[in-house]
Amino acid sequence: MGIAVRDLSKAVSSNINVTPMVDVMLVLLIIFMVITPMLQNKVAIDMAKVDNAVAMPDADKEDAIVVAVTRDGGLFLGQNRVSPDQLGPMVRDKLADKPGKTIYVRADARAQYKAVEDAIDDVRTAGVDEVGLLTQKKEGNLSGGE
Repeated sequence: MGIAVRDLSKAVSSNINVTPMVDVMLVLLIIFMVITPMLQNKVAIDMAKVDNAVAMPDADKEDAIVVAVTRDGGLFLGQNRVSPDQLGPMVRDKLADKPGKTIYVRADARAQYKAVEDAIDDVRTAGVDEVGLLTQKKEGNLSGGE
């Protein structure tokens, strides 16, 4: 009986195994797909739906100042809940280095008109000249006339 000796130097494989890399990339893709919807920095509000909505792309920018009015009358400056008497001074502080900036108001469709009006008044009292009211465009117009 003889001993079988293999010469491994002749069978060098230069192929790259990409299976582990594909596995890692798929896991990362799934993680990012799950986390991305959670990264929205907006308060959950059901905005009013209108026929002739005007696009305001500046409201989606990172440095946009957005005031939100919820259904129950709560006020938010960005993600932070504020009281009505704090809204004006906080907006004034945010606008100290950016005069002439537009403030955007996102109001719930079922919020009381007085709460929205008071929020706009507080923002205007803080020295803001331009206030944008954010709405959503109606998906399907069911009115038959033109």
